[in-house]
Amino acid sequence: MASFKITGGRQLCGEIVPQGAKNEALQILCAVLLTKEVVTIHNIPNIRDVNKLMELLEDMGVRRSKIKEGTYQFQAEDVNFDFFETEAYKEKASALRGSIMLLGPMLARFGKGKAPRPGGDKIGRRPLDTHFVGFQKLGAEFIYDPNDAFYTVEGSRMKGAYVWMDEISVTGTANVLMAAVMAEGTTTIYNAACEPYLQQLCKMLNSMGANISGVGSNLLIIKGVTQMGGCQHTMLPDMIEIGSFIGLAAMTQSAITIKNCQIPELGIIPDVFKKMGIEMEFRGDDIHVPAQDNYRISTLIDGSILTVYDAPWPGFTPDLISIILVTAIQAKGTVLIHQKMFESRLFFVDKLIDMGAQIILCDPHRATVIGLDRAFNLKGIRMTSPDIRAGVSLLIAALSAQGTSIIDNIEQIDRGYQHIDTRLNAIGAEIVRL
Repeated sequence: MASFKITGGRQLCGEIVPQGAKNEALQILCAVLLTKEVVTIHNIPNIRDVNKLMELLEDMGVRRSKIKEGTYQFQAEDVNFDFFETEAYKEKASALRGSIMLLGPMLARFGKGKAPRPGGDKIGRRPLDTHFVGFQKLGAEFIYDPNDAFYTVEGSRMKGAYVWMDEISVTGTANVLMAAVMAEGTTTIYNAACEPYLQQLCKMLNSMGANISGVGSNLLIIKGVTQMGGCQHTMLPDMIEIGSFIGLAAMTQSAITIKNCQIPELGIIPDVFKKMGIEMEFRGDDIHVPAQDNYRISTLIDGSILTVYDAPWPGFTPDLISIILVTAIQAKGTVLIHQKMFESRLFFVDKLIDMGAQIILCDPHRATVIGLDRAFNLKGIRMTSPDIRAGVSLLIAALSAQGTSIIDNIEQIDRGYQHIDTRLNAIGAEIVRL
């Protein structure tokens, strides 16, 4: 287990380039299984979860070649189905939440797929029923063996159907969408997720020969095709990293310019940070966050306390709730943070309270943050990262604190943030990897 040793209280200054979007990468990489032709993907982030998924694809028989940093070619001409019966497959796939999205493309192209119950962040219940109900609507048979925790889907003659997504799930929508692109007839997916990641996946699939309309809405219409071809695809910058850097700049009173943000794809993310009192300048496609001595949380029109909550896109992404919470610590004012989707995602606030933050954990979904307004600084402590987003929130708190902090279990952070210590050290942070 590795750790970060952070010397806090330093102002940062400079430019930082966000990595490719982690959540997009996990979908896009699974989609290479839909064709035997070459697929070239640009701006792939060099992070633990993505690298492990690419290694898993190679183990399955997908040829991978590196063109340059962040750009790879994939060709899934020969897939080794014997590998799915091995302990190696079970071990590697179960460690990745994104591995569940292998099932949709495997089902579409080969009529069968097999995956173990996936791992990922421990942030509460994350049911997979939406995925398998969607497959069943298309005519696939779902088999689950509780003794070995393997999910199996079989459907050699899938047909288009009306699919109601009972949960607005990004991964569920992506999985059913990929399963439907080669199903006979027309599939309608209603109550679909419409995040930019999903829009990117739809654009990629259409460039491979799929026929998907309604992209960007919650109603997707897929007319099945007989085969898919190769393509080139460039991934978006990671909106969660961009939001993390905005929060970091505010907490550390730093002047940071975030480069190449593709601002139109960020939705309301900048607006929510503005409600926290954080100033931003849009310079072309860059976001400049100036150094601020203080920032004030907005109130509602009648003076009531602001509530920030997550919601399906185009609402505020749940992956930035932890960042908003930690950013509020040194603001002037009070905010209620309501994490609706995951019931265990706010449990990391006990570490922030130990550092000196004024936070009331109301219940598993809600926390009230009373801003310190720089009246005193957080103090460095030793803590453990429970998940990706909480880990980076703790890192932001540590960088703003007086003294030295140690964050253990930083493998969680490495799962979602590319060389975060190296990149932040380049603009003035002091982070040592132990």
